[in-house]
Amino acid sequence: MAEFSLHLNDDQLQIKDWVHQFAKDVIRPNAIEWDEREEFPWPIVQEAAKIGMYGWEFLMNNMSDPTGLTMPVTIEEMFWGDAGIGMAIMGSGLAAAGIAGNGTPAQVAEWVPQCYGDANDVKLGAFCVSEPDAGSDVSSLRTRAVYDEAKDEWVLNGTKAWITNGGIANVHVVVAAVDPALKGRGQASFIIPPNTKGCSQGQKYLKHGIRASHTSEVVLDDVRIPGHCLLGGKEKLDAKLARARDIGKTGEAQPAMKTFESTRPAVGAQALGVARAAYEIALDYAKERTAFGKPIIMNQAIAFKLANMATQIDASRLLIWRASWLGRNGGFTNAEGSMSKYYASETAVRVTEEAIQILGGYGYTREYHVERMHRDAKIHTIFEGTSEIQQLVIARAISGMRIE
Repeated sequence: MAEFSLHLNDDQLQIKDWVHQFAKDVIRPNAIEWDEREEFPWPIVQEAAKIGMYGWEFLMNNMSDPTGLTMPVTIEEMFWGDAGIGMAIMGSGLAAAGIAGNGTPAQVAEWVPQCYGDANDVKLGAFCVSEPDAGSDVSSLRTRAVYDEAKDEWVLNGTKAWITNGGIANVHVVVAAVDPALKGRGQASFIIPPNTKGCSQGQKYLKHGIRASHTSEVVLDDVRIPGHCLLGGKEKLDAKLARARDIGKTGEAQPAMKTFESTRPAVGAQALGVARAAYEIALDYAKERTAFGKPIIMNQAIAFKLANMATQIDASRLLIWRASWLGRNGGFTNAEGSMSKYYASETAVRVTEEAIQILGGYGYTREYHVERMHRDAKIHTIFEGTSEIQQLVIARAISGMRIE
């Protein structure tokens, strides 16, 4: 077990500086353009791939860090550059996490690299859980997976909604109901290989923020996949379903929840990067902008806003680092992952709004980055578990009761 420390080691500091430089030189200067274009920023992702920042090796190196801190440090710097482009670079990681969290070692080795490709041929992965009528309530998924024993194939039908990289990904990881009567305990995760017939992009969403990240529906119409594309294997699934039917409860996490639990501190780190970026812009502006003969930071109304912003940002980082360390060293005991995601995402919304207020009319224009950052911040209170869901998870953890 690694010792928890707030001091980053030399390797972590080097990675932090490396990612920050890329965010400063490549991501931030292109942020406005790709936000306006509202398209997946292929050239930027390819640049990241060329230097090894987009790829399964980079992801696995971050995830294997025994302290758990390399991943949130990397994400914070990347999203400091821009959340939309940052999501485009990091989006395949959710599919990879879904494979790593539910698949066999052989499946992980086969499919995680295919979520990324290589520097000369960039690929994408997509993790497909949410549906038009099932967002926070993942136990109500309608997408069905039926086993065709004669052909050793699974047949999937349904529509997934709000999917990052949906339809443009090479590998789709789909959570579907195998036994709907068991609700969340009757679900499994499946790999949809590249160019599988019946898997297509539905509606592309025009979003409030993170517009450089592609988000769409994924339509599954009699999608047939080989039996070995069931993550974890059929023997493990059959045993799990049998226990669920016998005793009504397996005690095992739902496939989607296992992935989200492991990634919530990472989502908090995304929000943290956005908040810190807006705060730094507001702080610099407040020290340079004069009104009534002095820098506006000399007024308590402005200075106290910045003091609160700095405090909330540091508190967010401490919660995220603690949760990330716990995720690698013994697991969460009191919903620390949800705490970090909840607090950091709410902080990002407050901080970016205050940044606009400090910049005044300039802050409301697209010439300054804080307007976009405010739009980008909001999604973090919604995806991978809304703030209300995080509060529910925390409340259940601290009470030991099934609060509804």
